[in-house]
Amino acid sequence: MKTKGYALSILSAVSYGLIPLFILPLKAGPLSLNSILFYRFFISALVIWGALLYQKESLKVSRNELGLLITLGILFSLGAECLFWSYDLLSPGIASTIFFVYPVIVSLIMAFFFKEPITRLTVILLCITMTGIWIISTKDSVFDINFWGLAISMVGSLCYAVYIVLINKANIKASGLKLTFYTLLFSAAYYFLKVMLFERALVIPEIETLVNITLFGLVTSVVSITALVYAVKEIGSTLTSIMGALEPVVAVGVSVSLFHEKLSYHLILGIVFILAGVTINVIVGGSPEVARDSA
Repeated sequence: MKTKGYALSILSAVSYGLIPLFILPLKAGPLSLNSILFYRFFISALVIWGALLYQKESLKVSRNELGLLITLGILFSLGAECLFWSYDLLSPGIASTIFFVYPVIVSLIMAFFFKEPITRLTVILLCITMTGIWIISTKDSVFDINFWGLAISMVGSLCYAVYIVLINKANIKASGLKLTFYTLLFSAAYYFLKVMLFERALVIPEIETLVNITLFGLVTSVVSITALVYAVKEIGSTLTSIMGALEPVVAVGVSVSLFHEKLSYHLILGIVFILAGVTINVIVGGSPEVARDSA
């Protein structure tokens, strides 16, 4: 029975979609975004490290793999940073929906750089997805969206797409958990360097903030990744990726119900177009073996 796999994939998507629930209150607090993301990734890496120790899995990697793992960590960090930055310029619901076009970008990268054929259906689905972005970006048939917010969200989606392609095409012998550990670890290192260079402050002012950051890391990284790994084992990467369509839906729901984001006709229609384009693309063309390893 695949019930367990579907349940795990839903848990993974929902927990990842809860990002606005944690990041918006934290951004309103005393800590900078760089500090928040450092602690999120560092705490998550510690938890995954504990799981690796429990499984008695070695953390040893080759020199070539180390360079690639650092690159993956930087790409993942940039993807997360762009997503959260676009929250300020757009809204969590719109930014999360635009960010979700990454499976289509993966398909284009595979076509242009790895000579995978571009089918007529791929072109149609790309047009459907871009139509969804256009709908979200317009008001009364006039382009009405923060251009920089749109661009930054798309850059974040591109970084995430490249991250996924590298995982699938690079010859990395590490397990999924070990790969996740190093991605989180080097993401934490990236934000640590940013804090040390530009802010020089990592002190958490109060216990409540520490609790919120810990929950942020546990729910949106550890729970999401762990559920994802086991969901892929149960039902495969394609079906798991399809269930990932719940991510922007949950993000929009949280933003509308708790943070008073306006649920407009354009937002609903744009979400429908984007999710349709991405979901059909995944169903017909398949998905990368590694879908979302933590944002």
